[in-house]
Amino acid sequence: MMNQSRVSAFLLHGLPDIWEVQVFHINLFVIIYLVALTENIMIVTVIFYSHQLHTPMYFFLANLSLQDIGSISVTVPKSIANSLMKTQTISYSGCVCQVFFLVFFMLSHYLLLVVMAYDRYVAICNPLHYETIMNKKACIQMATSAWIGGLFYATMYTGATFRVEFCSNVINQFFCEIPQLLKISCSDSDITVIWVLTFGACLASISFALIAFSYVQIFRAVLKIPSSHGKQKVFSTCLPHLIVISLFLVSGNFVYFRPTSSSPSAFDLLVSSFYCMVPPVMNPLIYSIRNKELKMAFCKFLTNISHQFLDKNHSPI
Repeated sequence: MMNQSRVSAFLLHGLPDIWEVQVFHINLFVIIYLVALTENIMIVTVIFYSHQLHTPMYFFLANLSLQDIGSISVTVPKSIANSLMKTQTISYSGCVCQVFFLVFFMLSHYLLLVVMAYDRYVAICNPLHYETIMNKKACIQMATSAWIGGLFYATMYTGATFRVEFCSNVINQFFCEIPQLLKISCSDSDITVIWVLTFGACLASISFALIAFSYVQIFRAVLKIPSSHGKQKVFSTCLPHLIVISLFLVSGNFVYFRPTSSSPSAFDLLVSSFYCMVPPVMNPLIYSIRNKELKMAFCKFLTNISHQFLDKNHSPI
């Protein structure tokens, strides 16, 4: 038996120790990571520089992109580095940091989705008072509350998880996945962990209820719109948010409620990779693919950058 005092590092056994597989993993993870970074950085940059996008909806979208950058950066770079260095270890403190920041970004992401649902609810169900309710100060307070809520729960959860003893230091995943850590814990019924998980479940349920309530009211308001063009315009702003919420909830629930395996498998790797990497890659595409304002701002931003580059190169020395 191995207890917490002896654990100085964890072994990540999520990937087969075969060089060809490791090379494929490195190339795939690097491509996905760079795509996610590029997409989300472009979203944040375009929103920051385009004055016509300085609205509550795009302010929250920029925050969502920052959270996507953070969540994918918690796990993927370490996995790539381990494969390059042909090692499977992660230090105890490194595992603590991974769990803390993963919970922080995931929960703040979820809370921000609640705020974005409320923003759409006010915009559609109470349009005359939208600018008054969703003023600059209120938007900053809502976004800050989502970040602080994630920080608060991540501190609670990480402290509760790593105060228990571990019977093993082998994690059957390519990062410090929370279900795997709970599986190798010697204390199956630690009261602190139970209370923290219960609090998290209540918070998630209340958040889901608020999102559901917002969209029930939105759909009721949409049905009252007489013109089909008006309905399509409303759906075009709400549908991306609904897809992002569904993607986040389905992938997260599947990971945390499925039985943990006793040995690494390709299916577990696929599921965890999907939940860690697909949302940060897909979210910018979902929000921008049918968004004319974002596309126009992006084209204008690229045009301005190219003009500045050409003017600099053709300026006399």
